[in-house]
Amino acid sequence: MISGPWHRLDMMGRSLIPVVVTIFLMLVSQVPTRLPGFAFVVPALTLMSVYYWSIHRPDLMRPAVVFGIGLLQDLLSGMPLGMNALTLLLVHGVILSQRQFFLANNAFALLWWAFGLIMLGAMAVQWLAFSLLNLYPFPVYAALFQMLLTLSLFPPFAWFFIRLHRLLLTR
Repeated sequence: MISGPWHRLDMMGRSLIPVVVTIFLMLVSQVPTRLPGFAFVVPALTLMSVYYWSIHRPDLMRPAVVFGIGLLQDLLSGMPLGMNALTLLLVHGVILSQRQFFLANNAFALLWWAFGLIMLGAMAVQWLAFSLLNLYPFPVYAALFQMLLTLSLFPPFAWFFIRLHRLLLTR
């Protein structure tokens, strides 16, 4: 095996792929659109990425990185500082505790179904936190629509993550 400087640089670049992809998706989800009300139902692309990489490459998606990405998302989106960081860390922790189950049962339908449960929990945490911070219960339909939109986008993004994982991270 070659262990020169170019090989080490290549391996370092490959190890940054999950973080770079997650940050890119977080930035894409922050792009302003002219659709009225879309800001409330933007798909949770960052959560999707953290979910996938926490299952398949937790060595490259560390809790400190997840926390940093969540804080950056909070700063860019104008949400209360720590809201996304808390949600992403909770998702990361739950996934790490159940990682062996996901790896043992490698069916896409199970991965998608479990993402739906994780997404439901994440939306419940965010809805509850928003309601408590504002002392007013926010409408549930926006969170449910965001969850359904994110769930419907999960298969193409999972396909992308799987291809990227096989192409760049398994060599």
